Amino acid sequence: MPGGFGRLWTAQTVSSLGDGVSHAALPLIALTLTRDPMALAVVTAAGTLPWLLFGVLGGALVDRWDRRRTMWAADAARAVLLAVPAAAAALDALSIPLLATVAFLLGLGGLFFDTAATAYLPDLLGRDPVLLERANSRLRGAQTAMSGFAGPPAGSALLVFGRAVPLLADAVSFLLSAMLVRSLPAAPARSAPEARASLLGQARAGAAYVFKDRLLLGLALRPAVGNVAFLAVETVLALFAHDRLGIGTHGFGLLLTAEAAGGLLGAAIAAPLGRRLGTGTALTCTAAVEGLAILGLAAAPNAYAAGLALAVCGAAMGATMVLAPSLRQAVVPAHLMGRVASTSRMLAMCAAPLGAFLGGWLAATHDIRTPLYAAAVLLLAMTAVTASMTSDRRVEAALRAAAPPAAPDPLASEEPAREGAPGAV
Repeated sequence: MPGGFGRLWTAQTVSSLGDGVSHAALPLIALTLTRDPMALAVVTAAGTLPWLLFGVLGGALVDRWDRRRTMWAADAARAVLLAVPAAAAALDALSIPLLATVAFLLGLGGLFFDTAATAYLPDLLGRDPVLLERANSRLRGAQTAMSGFAGPPAGSALLVFGRAVPLLADAVSFLLSAMLVRSLPAAPARSAPEARASLLGQARAGAAYVFKDRLLLGLALRPAVGNVAFLAVETVLALFAHDRLGIGTHGFGLLLTAEAAGGLLGAAIAAPLGRRLGTGTALTCTAAVEGLAILGLAAAPNAYAAGLALAVCGAAMGATMVLAPSLRQAVVPAHLMGRVASTSRMLAMCAAPLGAFLGGWLAATHDIRTPLYAAAVLLLAMTAVTASMTSDRRVEAALRAAAPPAAPDPLASEEPAREGAPGAV
């Protein structure tokens, strides 16, 4: 791996730790201000709104801007931003509107950082598919470990020392990440065929590129449909665990830990799985395993079987979230990378509220297991629909088309010496 990747990995690992801290701390801080569920939901939802409102436009801006500069500027801005609620907490001036505003702006910074990082990685690794899979595996594993395992307990523990402490810890993580990213090598200059187009026109061009390409559309549909299914499950999972499995808060936490542990395993085995089966076949298999695992969760007779099903589902999700972005980074032209990545992410984010509503409605009108069965059917149907869109044949054709032209052989271009000419044999 190039030396710069180590700095990028360290930056994103530190930033993910801070994300995990604030992910646990912000709702808990909000809980010290109000017990109104709607007010708490506003703080939680505010962080996702930037993707819904500005996802494609943000990608268009990232394609116009220098990606390394965008990354460190976004993290530096988030570090400064977190000083505001930290100061408000120290002065006992926190409020729900302030926390919601901070969550929204943090989400906006995350939009620019994540999109720029996704677009910068192929530049750093020379668009090598093998290196991209290896890099995304390491990045995904670190993100899961930091934001899923280490960050939330740290955020809860730091809150004991005061409401400002976890916010300041997150600010420090963003500052360290910004310093590391700024030391990365500059990305090569990019040619943009539509450089004179308007921002809105460039955003539309990026979205159209996704919808017109069957491979990219298949890669985008899976997380979008998957989010409908997974949010339907997540909405009722705590109630399912309590009513059907008979486990309390501690047991529910262990269920989520099992899923995160599976995610780590999936991220680790994604690259070997892609090489063994072919990327297209591996993506189809992991999608099918997700559906079957949710089906197993719905039918689980006890907490142990449910934990195993969630671990298997987490492993399949972890592998998918390495293979799909790596493939997208390898085949999308550099000048479109930001818009394609943000369009795919926006589709997934827009699908999440639909899944939450579907899960709640099915549980209220039928049975607590119904949302799980519906999610499994949805995932398996999506697998069948997208299998041909992301087939090995289509993947290999896209990789060949995206590969740089081979350098001409200077010896082959020389004319053969004429008979009788000097040097002829």
